[in-house]
Amino acid sequence: MKARLLTTLAVAGAALVLGGTPEADACTSLIVGKKASADGSVIITYNADSYGMFGTLRRFPAAKHPKGAKRRIIDGDTNRYLGEIDEAPETYSVIGNINEHQLAIGETTFGGRHELADPEGVIDYVSLMSLGLQRAKTAREAIKVMTSLVAEYGYASEGESFSIADPDEAWIMEMIGKGPGRKGAVWVAVRIPDDCIAAHANQSRIRRFDPKDKANVMCSDDVISFAREKGYFQGKDSEFDFAAAYSPNDFGMLRYCEARVWSIYNRWTDGMEKYVDYVSGTAGQQAGEPMPLYVKPRTQLSVHDVMTTMRDHYEGTPFDPRKDVGAGPYCAPYRPTPLSWSVDGKEYFNERPISTQQTAFTFVAQMRSWLPDAVGGVLWFGNDDPNMVAYTPVYCCATTVPPCYSDTVADGVTFSWESAFWVCNWVANMTYPRYSVLFPDVEATRDRLENEFLTRQASVEAEAVKRLKASDADGKAFLDRYTGETAARMLKEWRKLGEYLIVKHNDQTVKPEKNGRFTLTKYGLGATPERPGYPEEYRRVIVKETGDKYLVPKP
Repeated sequence: MKARLLTTLAVAGAALVLGGTPEADACTSLIVGKKASADGSVIITYNADSYGMFGTLRRFPAAKHPKGAKRRIIDGDTNRYLGEIDEAPETYSVIGNINEHQLAIGETTFGGRHELADPEGVIDYVSLMSLGLQRAKTAREAIKVMTSLVAEYGYASEGESFSIADPDEAWIMEMIGKGPGRKGAVWVAVRIPDDCIAAHANQSRIRRFDPKDKANVMCSDDVISFAREKGYFQGKDSEFDFAAAYSPNDFGMLRYCEARVWSIYNRWTDGMEKYVDYVSGTAGQQAGEPMPLYVKPRTQLSVHDVMTTMRDHYEGTPFDPRKDVGAGPYCAPYRPTPLSWSVDGKEYFNERPISTQQTAFTFVAQMRSWLPDAVGGVLWFGNDDPNMVAYTPVYCCATTVPPCYSDTVADGVTFSWESAFWVCNWVANMTYPRYSVLFPDVEATRDRLENEFLTRQASVEAEAVKRLKASDADGKAFLDRYTGETAARMLKEWRKLGEYLIVKHNDQTVKPEKNGRFTLTKYGLGATPERPGYPEEYRRVIVKETGDKYLVPKP
């Protein structure tokens, strides 16, 4: 199993690859340009999805390093030692996936051609993101840092798509190794237009690009010639397609991966119906017109809009998983794994939506050029499936990891009531089996908390700016405390939510309430619970399946 390192930088996008198809671990990322956002923010997101991963928020303090200092590289998926590299003279403060200069990085793994993995590579994709955040101030600088490092030390991972953004620009970079005995990687990075959104979800999404467009494209010198050498591409340079060369489609890449991107675009732009056959995989693995790398949304997206997008389950689309018997009696948009399964020698599959129970952590990174860095960069963070948690603000200047998000109170096999990961998973796992009955209570708490934090953001930041002008240290300390307070508040509310759910829905009943309190009899006892039983639609399913087996005979 991959991606077990206890860090948000040990991102779980790496896939267990079978025939090129991400089978269990897979991630989703959305990029929003500053003119596509409601307030001028540059936004990137990340659902880090991996069964068995314990997600935490890691902190890397700023530091000065003496000449000759070395850095050990530990593979973020396997915890295996890969080697050492030269440390940079100076590194910047990082918390989670954002640094003190409002640079944020996320990823999804597309895998690509297996023969291009380099077993001797020293830098894996997890370490590469951490190094980019610690050594760069801007997105362009991060791209140069990351690509230079793999050229010098070798790339140890499969094909990756990276979201790389600062307060002014957002880029998507795709990278894959050169195979055994060939140090380095081939890569291309494309700037997302300010008025557009882009997404990637475990499939290479960059196709044709113009290497001469230096303002919007960066790439390795051999990105096309290496594909020719390996026999992946023939034709004119102007016809070169990165995704087709290095990560050709199969059914899973379309249905499990591109369909998630389609759902994001379908939510925010018109005309996506024409791609339904393509992303469904029914048109054939290479048939149909690929979706564009980026689209212009019909409206500007707020941070809350983006959070909502990361909770998508294909609702209202042909891929909506709530509309068949697999959803169970309570119309759950979740399916147990594995992603594919067999009956009588035939293979079937589950839909793979954006929001999934396997998420270890999720973030929405917000970067704003008009504010001081300490205030402008916010990593809205949550442990577990974004549909089941309230995002809390983590400011990029924070120097203290909120205890509930740390790796000091629990781990992947040790439960703690002080751990946001475990408390949020506790609530979610109570909810999944009776989703339509319990989820409204989870949603109400989630939205109340999140709306409170979003509403308070302006006044909190105004106070922070005022304090920063008087004292840089005081302003940053104020935001550090607020980061911790909101995380602690969320944990307290989530524990209360879990307690409320077990009391209200105990034994598959529903205790009646009035004015926010459980109803009592005139003698002070809890009122008799309601016993709704199965929903009407599922009762009909039972009758259809069992006939008269449970029919009550007439007297």
